[in-house]
Amino acid sequence: MRRMSYCQALIEAQKEEMLRDSNVLIIGEDIETFGGCFGQTAGLFEKFGPERVMNMPISESGYVGMCVGLAMMGKRPIAELMFADFGGYAFDSIANQAVKMRYQSGGQWQVPMVIRAAQGAGVCAGETHSQCIEGWFQNVPALKIVVPSTPADALGLLKSAIREDDPVLFLEHKALMGLRGNVPDGDYTIPLGEANLVREGKDVTIIAYQVMLQHALAAASELSKMGIEVEVIDPRTIWPFDYRKIADSVSKTGRALIVHESPLRGGVGGEIAAFISDKCFTSLKAPVKRLGAADCFIPFNEAELFCYPGKDKIIAAVKDMMA
Repeated sequence: MRRMSYCQALIEAQKEEMLRDSNVLIIGEDIETFGGCFGQTAGLFEKFGPERVMNMPISESGYVGMCVGLAMMGKRPIAELMFADFGGYAFDSIANQAVKMRYQSGGQWQVPMVIRAAQGAGVCAGETHSQCIEGWFQNVPALKIVVPSTPADALGLLKSAIREDDPVLFLEHKALMGLRGNVPDGDYTIPLGEANLVREGKDVTIIAYQVMLQHALAAASELSKMGIEVEVIDPRTIWPFDYRKIADSVSKTGRALIVHESPLRGGVGGEIAAFISDKCFTSLKAPVKRLGAADCFIPFNEAELFCYPGKDKIIAAVKDMMA
């Protein structure tokens, strides 16, 4: 086992894949000597040079589009968006070019590229630099979406994403960059679409990821003292989604709570809730509940904390389901 931070795991995953495959390269803003806004490419420019770690101007639509072309020519580019909020600028390149190229060409072209982006609140970065964007992109067919919650997941999932032959949107969380944990040695990968049963329980299933996973585990610990045993599942990927693991858990507990940082309206939780209500209806002992961000812009200060679910709101929701 190796012990490292979430950020270090991202660096290590990219380094290992760049050593393994000379076609892997990184393109983004301030990623050379600066090492990226949150340090996710630190040291890679010095190791691999300007031909494989390339600074770009502030034009996300331009350089993400360039990565589509590079991928079609046999490279495996990693496009880094400094903040996930800028994904809007690159939406056309991702949703209308990258993911459709295999279909439009009748399978003659593939686009093996990863779009890495730092999302989420927790660093007081304001309304245009704190959003979670998985909800924006979940309606794009064939686009794989990854949301790692731990250092081990960050490394294992990123290595798998880089090896995919189709586009992957890889969403890192800014507030988790310093989180430390154990990472298996060797060529460690995690298949996309495989959820993680983080905590076993018998009374309620909580589905949560990234920072909300930390809150869910803290709430589960408190609820255990009250005699309520919570099962916690981290989906790890929004698409492909591990429906079977969710269904097995909810069929056992009879109750489901979905917690995410993005807003409820149009969010991932609505899709998961619809699936549970459809496939696990006869097992449910209470209506499916969701917790998400308030339907508002994110304040540029510590007031952002009031916009999101936390341990206390999760505990209250679970107790309400058990009543």
